[in-house]
Amino acid sequence: MMRCRMNASMSENTRKDIQTLREWIDRCPKGRMVFFGGAGVSTESGIPDFRSPTGLYGSPRAKTYEYSPEFMCSRTFFDGHTAEFYDFYTDRMLYLEAQPNRAHRKLAQLEADGILGAVVTQNIDGLHQAAGSKKVFELHGGVLRNFCRKCNRFYDVHQMMAARDADPEGIPHCECGGVIKPDVVLYEEPLDESVMEGAIRAIASADLLLIAGTSLAVYPAAGLIDFFHGSHLAIVNMSPTDRDRSADICIAASIGDVLDY
Repeated sequence: MMRCRMNASMSENTRKDIQTLREWIDRCPKGRMVFFGGAGVSTESGIPDFRSPTGLYGSPRAKTYEYSPEFMCSRTFFDGHTAEFYDFYTDRMLYLEAQPNRAHRKLAQLEADGILGAVVTQNIDGLHQAAGSKKVFELHGGVLRNFCRKCNRFYDVHQMMAARDADPEGIPHCECGGVIKPDVVLYEEPLDESVMEGAIRAIASADLLLIAGTSLAVYPAAGLIDFFHGSHLAIVNMSPTDRDRSADICIAASIGDVLDY
């Protein structure tokens, strides 16, 4: 029998919608569920989102910088203000102590059970893989990987940080002299074509698409849901999105609560 653990403050309609979604998940044809997630998936792990009052862009801490967070996350800023980029990046975008939460662990379990075919994520924290998920399409890259721009040598995040600490200007350099860049997609950079193609194939073949923790405001990533033509589309987000009217169910709750069963 399905165990139903839900937040006591939820409305009865929300409880019913969550129950319906859980039934869709458990009845989904093998490998035909796809999860599409954003920053709200990792907030329970202590990683801030982007646009909330306490997020990367809106928090008082973000406003202590001379430049806007959006500009500091751009390729122009990386190329022209590399030291300042790394000051911001290491201060506000690296959360190396964060651990997978209930949502990450449940998704990994669903994949192991053969229900979930793929995770498509806008997050760069690597927590899906840390929880055990194998098929993960990281649309915006990942902070755990870093590459020299000159020789393409790989550096894990700890090696990158050590190289930065050893540099007088705080810029991580490779042994060949090239600047090390995180394997994250900055503003003004294109998404990786192979990752996009894999995500599109997964979504296009899905019977159930579960979207969670994203405002669906960042393109081209948000446009991927246009490739979904399956049976059920569910959106779990604390605030409304522009795509709510296309969904079969919209649930205003944390994805951790929804998947905690």
